[in-house]
Amino acid sequence: MNKKTHRVIFQPMGVRVDVEEGLTLRAAARQAGVAIDSICGERATCGKCKVIVQRGEFAKERLSSRDEHLSPPDEAERAYWEKRSRGILARGEDPDAYRLSCQARVQGDVVVMVPESSRAVQQVVRKAATERVIEVRPIARKLYVELEEATLENPRGDWERLKAALAASDPLTRGPRDLPLDVDAMVIDLPALRALQRAVREGQWRLTVTVRAGREVIRVEPGFSEHLLGLAVDIGTTTIVAHLCDLQNGDLLATEDMMNPQVGYGEDIMSRMSFAAEQPDGLETLHSAVIRGLNQLARRVARRAGVKASEIVELVVVGNTVMHHFFLGLDTKALGQAPYVPALHDAVDVRARDVGLSAVNEGAYIHLLPITASFVGADNMAVLLAEAPHEQDEHLLIVDVGTNAELVLGNRERLVCTSTPTGPAFEGAHVEYGMRAAEGAIERVEIDPETLVPRFKVIGADRWSEAGDPEAPRARGICGSGIIDAVSELYRVGLLRPDGRFSEEVASPNLRRGESGPFYVLAEAEQTTLGRPIPITQDDVRQIQLAKAPLYVAARYLLRAFGLERPDRILLAGGFGSHIDPVKAMLIGMIPDCPLDRVYAVGNSAGDGARIALLNRDKRREAVELLNRIERIELPAQPGFQDQFMLALHLPHMVDPYPNLEGVAPPRTVASVVERLFGDEVPRIEDSGAPDPVRKD
Repeated sequence: MNKKTHRVIFQPMGVRVDVEEGLTLRAAARQAGVAIDSICGERATCGKCKVIVQRGEFAKERLSSRDEHLSPPDEAERAYWEKRSRGILARGEDPDAYRLSCQARVQGDVVVMVPESSRAVQQVVRKAATERVIEVRPIARKLYVELEEATLENPRGDWERLKAALAASDPLTRGPRDLPLDVDAMVIDLPALRALQRAVREGQWRLTVTVRAGREVIRVEPGFSEHLLGLAVDIGTTTIVAHLCDLQNGDLLATEDMMNPQVGYGEDIMSRMSFAAEQPDGLETLHSAVIRGLNQLARRVARRAGVKASEIVELVVVGNTVMHHFFLGLDTKALGQAPYVPALHDAVDVRARDVGLSAVNEGAYIHLLPITASFVGADNMAVLLAEAPHEQDEHLLIVDVGTNAELVLGNRERLVCTSTPTGPAFEGAHVEYGMRAAEGAIERVEIDPETLVPRFKVIGADRWSEAGDPEAPRARGICGSGIIDAVSELYRVGLLRPDGRFSEEVASPNLRRGESGPFYVLAEAEQTTLGRPIPITQDDVRQIQLAKAPLYVAARYLLRAFGLERPDRILLAGGFGSHIDPVKAMLIGMIPDCPLDRVYAVGNSAGDGARIALLNRDKRREAVELLNRIERIELPAQPGFQDQFMLALHLPHMVDPYPNLEGVAPPRTVASVVERLFGDEVPRIEDSGAPDPVRKD
């Protein structure tokens, strides 16, 4: 029996779509191609997907739009509005007209307005490849061969003739970086075999053959062909980046990026794992989304380089453990519950066609680097290949900041890793005017220590915006780096106390009080595209404290494993980490104390590591060796973790010293707070009796 359908109109776009009864407004928007934001995975907690019901008769459309044409708010939506409706009332708007599009289900014809703050915008993906020298030793090799022509007297099969030609050609053409051919064990991929006879005759017995690992023919082409292409892919929770490389000389030919298409099903890994477990065909939906996106990306990057995607014969894919599993279509249920077991740790090679990648060559292979620990994924292994802490004497702390942060500390003697969820606050979630890093997002904040008035810079503009400047760029929200800047600046100038509360002792024209408590206005209404101010609220500060605390505690447990107070150097990795001001990250206690000139942002190290593994087969073996020697710390199993978390909520920390911030951070007076919470005994990680780190085996 066919379900009833109803018409939904999305304004101001004017997009119309007929959908089945019971579909959510956000699902209807996806069907119509209308991009409505969501950061919480449709759990009714972020409010980024809110829309306004347009009530009345729409004669031109021949429909009537009413509140009752949507399902009543359920418990989750009611809980959200109970917390958030004050802001709507304060703006003189009708809170009953607002609905969360992820929860409201269509029960009749309806017209909704999508406010600017709910419109998803294209994220600025900041994961460019860095220039670095990579030794080229590819796993694939091209050989030009001339076959003995078949005759009635010698009617051997074309495959046997090709093997004989390869055996003769290998010693003459093999360079020092090439794998020798094992012709006796040589096999041919079925699509290549199907193309062989046509290619032989079209090329008049001259062929170009692509051989992988010295043992398998994966492509045959008539005549002489030059291109041997590979693709290095970093699948992030929010973004996907692809680097197209020449496998013969190592040149980076082009880079393309895109939003991860899975974002519409959940902003962070936990919400996507829930979607996969709870929704019918949830796992297949997420797998298909990332494969569809990567097919698009492969075609785009090839087009940019002026080549065909079908010439790509080798790929290396990295990502966190959850992205790795969704890419392969692996169930994540066991990963999502104790003892958090992935389907595999080891590196794996799969054919591209087996996972649905149709844009690349039929015979192409995909290599996935090993997973270091349950939530320390192949992207972390790629970072290790790129930054090589195992080749250095200094103790290097690598922090890949994201919704799931991954940390590694060590040197040539020893490596220890861990991971911790930080929540999506660094991506703009759970922050009232938070948004992804897109044009118009506040990315930098400075507060004048004398006037206590801010200025800010938005993505997409070089000019800073200051109050009273009508020509300055306007803001539409604030992204992760901007939120960190804002909180650290508020603390630096004394507007925030060490416990994260707004100070009542410092007066600023921008520090104001509303029904929900104090807030600090970063941008006045005339400085925004929203027509209303963009503040930092007390709850926004709290969200950053909750995000930064586990990151710091994770670093402290790693330092404890080495008996260190601080690392020799800190590297901030990843697209987000590379855009954080290191001083401000330290000022709020995201990272432990370290000399300020020894904290670096290193860009997209995971993407660089994927390129290294793509171009140099020996680095794949090195990754396996690293997997077998790296130790891991499972943070939830650590005694005293909750006490350490409470201490780390303070800015920058309740008790741990930050001598390198002397002269930058305000003095801390925390004795009374410590005494109130812990009495005479302040818990130290060193005294917690925490178990030693363990290796994979």
